[in-house]
Formats: sequence, structure tokens, C-alpha cells
Amino acid sequence: MLRLLRLLLLLLLLPPPGSPEPPGLAPLSPAAPPQAPDLLYADGLRAYAAGAWAPAVALLREALRSRAALGRARRDCGALCAAEPGAALPAVPLDAPGRDSGPGRAQGAWERLLLRAALRRAECLTQCGARRLGPGGAARLRVGSALRDAFRRREPYNYLQRAYYQLKKLDLAAAAAHTFFVANPTHLQMREDMAKYRRMSRVRPQSFRDLETPPHWAAYDEGLELLGRQEAGLALPRLEEALQEILAQMESCRAGCEGPEEQQSEEEEEGAGSQGGLYEIIAGKELGGSGCHREERHKLNGSRVLSAGHWIRVLQCRQRCVGDTATRPGRSFPVPDFLPSLLRQLHKAHAQVGNLSQAMENVLSVLLFYPEDETAKKVLNEYQTQLGEPRPGLGPREDIQRFILRSLGEKRHLYYAMEHLGASFKDPDPWTPAAVIPEALREKLREDQEKRPWDHEPPQPKPLTHWKDVLLLEGVTLTHDARQLNGSERVVLDGLLTPAECGVLLQLAKDATEAGARSGYRGRRSPHSPHERFEGLTVLKAAQLAHAGAVGSQGAKLLLEVSERVRTLTQAYFSPERPLHLSFTQLVCRSAIEGEQDQRMDLSHPVHADNCVLDPDTGECWREPPAYTYRDYSGLLYLNDDFHGGDLFFTEPNALTVTAQVRPRCGRLVAFSSGGENPHGVWAVTRGRRCALALWHTWAPEHREQEWAEAKELLKEPEEEEEEEEEEEEMPSRDPSPEPPSRRLQRVQDKTGKLPRVREEL
Repeated sequence: MLRLLRLLLLLLLLPPPGSPEPPGLAPLSPAAPPQAPDLLYADGLRAYAAGAWAPAVALLREALRSRAALGRARRDCGALCAAEPGAALPAVPLDAPGRDSGPGRAQGAWERLLLRAALRRAECLTQCGARRLGPGGAARLRVGSALRDAFRRREPYNYLQRAYYQLKKLDLAAAAAHTFFVANPTHLQMREDMAKYRRMSRVRPQSFRDLETPPHWAAYDEGLELLGRQEAGLALPRLEEALQEILAQMESCRAGCEGPEEQQSEEEEEGAGSQGGLYEIIAGKELGGSGCHREERHKLNGSRVLSAGHWIRVLQCRQRCVGDTATRPGRSFPVPDFLPSLLRQLHKAHAQVGNLSQAMENVLSVLLFYPEDETAKKVLNEYQTQLGEPRPGLGPREDIQRFILRSLGEKRHLYYAMEHLGASFKDPDPWTPAAVIPEALREKLREDQEKRPWDHEPPQPKPLTHWKDVLLLEGVTLTHDARQLNGSERVVLDGLLTPAECGVLLQLAKDATEAGARSGYRGRRSPHSPHERFEGLTVLKAAQLAHAGAVGSQGAKLLLEVSERVRTLTQAYFSPERPLHLSFTQLVCRSAIEGEQDQRMDLSHPVHADNCVLDPDTGECWREPPAYTYRDYSGLLYLNDDFHGGDLFFTEPNALTVTAQVRPRCGRLVAFSSGGENPHGVWAVTRGRRCALALWHTWAPEHREQEWAEAKELLKEPEEEEEEEEEEEEMPSRDPSPEPPSRRLQRVQDKTGKLPRVREEL
């Protein structure tokens, strides 16, 4: 009955038919207290499954609103209770105890103070939550880990985009789809949906906006872009906004570390069945003094242990907020040194507009992170020389000082817990001073940092002094440079493959096609043209087929070797000082369908850019999903020329004016930067079969092609494996680091024995 009443109430809140929808996903009832997000989400999914699109939209939006309101309440209550007298963390015990005290007594005193602070803070948070969220406070609205993960993955927006589409609200459907896709860039179905929305004339370009990404990313990206265009005056407000939003986002994240959901996750991990969070447990206890009974003293000791363990988890969570805030949606790793790098950009911008005092404040703030940074010291001396006389009171930014002092205090507690309580802690910051780390832990931590996160990866040779050296060693000739191709960062190289090698790879493509190894397009026709067939083969798929005996191992090994050869040349020519990593490799063949080439007017591959969405009308190229924004350089290595059509061509940003054209031939590599400066397409293949190796490279190591390492491992000969085992026996001190859990590669076959599907690439 309660759910039925909730559904009827939300139906009344919907706008009448024909009325304009408010922009975005605005709250339905801002003044109403938030309801349980899990119940709203479950009801929304039921309505969605029943095809009740309007109620589904209302319930899913209300679930999002409730979740956001809960986060705001936590943040505000956390800030209020942090200033509560008696709720501050006690100081870490000194390493050198006094004459009448030992390590055990000091540790016990610290735990008692910690319990007292936890009780005071728990009481404050409980009272504040009840005032903001109604009876029961945050405990009434908490959700399980599965549902938290669903919200973190933005799954409500996946359902919302479909429901909006059914309601003919295409702009809102596109916004919801874009919001989901930003956090799930590998979701193939949503990629197809996004492409469909972009082709719809009724969907406005401004509808493709992210409704969930924290505001600091928009300000940060815009500020860096303006600074890159030498518009420091316009960049400064956006960079300052980004800094304040980053600090605010960290506060919001830190507040979430103390709520009932955090406690619930701890209980789930430990198998506890308690219905209340830790705060509710310890805040409800009446802990007596010296006159308490033995059972009460036992409860006191249990609460003390529970409190210490809880606060360690809270501090671990708070420290993780630094990395969470610096991680873009849909990415696996944070931007390294996020705050210090932003401060460096700020001092440059202030200096460019003549604000030397503010520039010095930001340089001094950088030196708080890295006191021995020689570049920052040099810049600081230059600013002081330009200012002339000393400015009293000029120092680092107060907000950064507070951030560092608080962070270092928490790190001291965590390292103390590591040393004396057996806790674990992975420091997210490279700037932590060595003095904060206990001497007994420094050697172990240094060894852990020196370990590589995984062993098998494409080799990264040291860059040679000039790209000509690499071409000479590889026997490759430069055919056309960027000037001859009428563009920037373009090159044509010949001689990467011999005719025999081209033949081996062509046979590999043919054998793989006969084995049914198309790359998941679910059809024989190309996704870009109905007049051609399209087959694609990745390095891992080739290795799997070779391992199964469906294709020859020689071709699969050559495919792996050639992809690394192309990466080496591309890095040497375009990026000798910065390593490039293979991001995706695919052997692609396009075949003309006989009888369907008369009066043909389309292209084999329409004009596009590889890391941004090209808008020919404005000449802009938007570096955002559904484009593969992490791609930096592209390469096409051709295998044959016995076909009609199929030439690669470059255009102006209008996608109409052709600036250069390249005819494929065996062993010819066309390499170019992946951005909007190099729009390109492929003329129609009107007869025969055109095959090429398509490769994309990235500067971001987190986006390197993990399938490459898996394929290399799979193609190892038994003799090579035996040699490695012998080497390991001879070197017992070698300690290969395990592959990180987040980077585990899929197995060659699943439990049913079927080969897994290869991911699709548009």
C-alpha cells in the first residue's frame, strides 16, 4: 500500500501531457524530505519492466534526487560535527614513551581517547541526520553495496534514456544516454544508441551533456584550454573555480566515509548481520565509569576495539578521496599529482596577467607538497626579484595549508596503526614526507613502490636521438611528410613489411574469416556501408584461434610483432620524448559486394577524427564520448593493393575539401595524430578486398592494450616457458608482482569452452 501511494504521489507530480519538460533531470519536489533510494529505484525498475514509462521516469528521477539529498546532508553534518568540541582525533602517541609508560599503555590511552571522540562524533552525526532527514536519519535511507555500485555506474540513466525515448523526449533521452556513457565508455550498446541520437535531426547538439560529472572537471578542462590559447585572464577564474570545487568534492567524499553505508560495507565484508551502523551501536551504549559491572566493562573494551578499527577504516576512506576526486568518470586511474599540477597552472596564469603576489602564493603552495622542487624554487626567486621589496604576510594559500595539515595528521594515524595494530594503508600521495612514515615501515614501502604492477607488457625501448635512426635500423623509407601531405603530424612510410609478410597476414585474415572470427558486428555487411563486407581480427582473437589450431601460429605471431614495430616507429617519429602505448590493434578487411556497386555514392568509411566528434558544420571537433578521447596517434599499415577504390584521404574540418590522398600498398604505413587536425575517410571499395592493420596509440598507460600482453603469453612456445621457469629457479630473489585485480585479463575460454566475444570497434 505504501508503494502504491508513493507511485500515485509521483504521478501527480508529473507535468501534464504536452507541457514542456524542465531542462535536465531537475528535482521533482525540492522541499520534500528524501525517501529511501533503494525502494524508489526498485519501484522504478518495476514500472520500467511493465512498460509504464512515465511512472518509471518519475521514480528513477526521485531515486537520484534522494541519493543526492542524502549526500548533501552527510557533507553538511560532517562539516558541523568536525568542529564539535571533543570530536577531534587524539594525537598519535610519541615513539619514545616516558619512564612510567610503555608502548602498550600509550596505545591503550590513545584508544580510549579515540573511543571518546568517536562517541561524541557519533552522537552529533545522529542528531544532525535526524534534523536534516527526518526520524532515523541517514540510517533510514542507507542502501546495500550492490545498489551503491549501480548508482556509481550510473545505471539509472541507462533506464532513463530508454524511457525518455519511448516518451518521445529525445533531448532528455540523449542527455541521459550521454551521462551513462561518460562513466561506461566501453558499453557497446550505448555507443550504438549515442550514434543514433547524433543522427537524429530533432536532437540538439547541446543535449549531449553530462548531468553527473562533478563541476570541477568542466572548470578544470576549460581553464587549461584557455591557458593553452594564451588567454590567461579568462583561464584564471575557471582554474580558481576548479580548485575550490575540487576541495568541496573532497569534503563531500570524506563525509560519505562516516555514514551508515560505509558501516554497512564493513559489516558485509565481515559477515556481520547487524541492522545498525557502528555509530548507531556505540552512540546507543551507556558506558559507565569505575562502578560498571564486568559485562559492561567487557562491552566497553569491545566498543574500544570496534571504535579503533572503525576509525582506521574511516581514515583509509578519507585518504582514498584524493584519488577518487582526481579520477575522471569512466577512467580507472586518477590524474597524477592533481592538486600540485593545478597549482602550477595557477601560478603561471597569475604571472601572465601580472598578479605576482598571487603567483607567489601558488608557488609557495606547491612547495608545501614538494619542498625540494628546484623548478618551483627558481620560479619563486624570479617572482621575488620582480616584486622587489619583501611583502609581509605573503605565504602559501590557507586552503592548501589546511588540506595538507589535515592530510598529514590522518597519515600519521594510519601509519601508526600499520606499525602497532597491523592495519593496512596504501598512501595515495607521492608527496608524503618521509618523516611521517615510521622508520620501521620505510624500507618495505620503498620496495612495494619499486615493484611493477604487472610483468608482461610491450617493451618500451629507450628513444633514439632522431627518427631517422629508427627508420635506418628498420629499413624503412620516408615517402611523404606532413608538408607534402598538406597538413600537420602526418607521415607516409614504406617498407615496413616484405611481400612475404603481407602474404602471411592476408592468409591469417582469410583463415580467421573462414573460422567465423568476425569481430562482433553481428552481420556480414560493414557498419559504415551497406555495399561492403567487413571483417576484423584483434591480436588476442588471432592468438586464441592459433592456440585452438584454427589458424597458423606464424601469422598470429607476426601480427603481434608488426604491431610493436609500428608502435616503435610512430613513437620515434612523433613522440621521441614521451612513450606511446598501443591502445587497440585490429586487422581489418573491407570487401566490395558484387552486384551492389552501380550508382554507388557513399564512402567505405565516412570522414571522421579518431579521438573527437567532428562537426563539419562548425569545423569543431569535440573531444568527448562517444569518441575514444584517450587516443593520441593513429596508424594504418596496408597489406595489399589488388582492389579498386579504397584510398585513404584527408580533408579540411568541413569534411568536404580533400587535402591529401594516399594509395594503399603492401608495407605502407600512414601515421597521424588522432585529433581534429586530421579528419580522414576511405573512398568506396568497388571491387576486391582491401586489408590493413589499424592501430591506435595513447600516451595514457592506463589505456594500453591489455590484450597484447595476453596474446603474447598465449603464443609462447613451450621451450620459452621452460626457459623462464629455469631462470626463476636460478634467481630465487626475483619477486614478480601479480597483475592488479582491476587489470585482470579475460581467460582464453569460458567455462563452457566457447571463445569469448571480441570487443567491437566502430
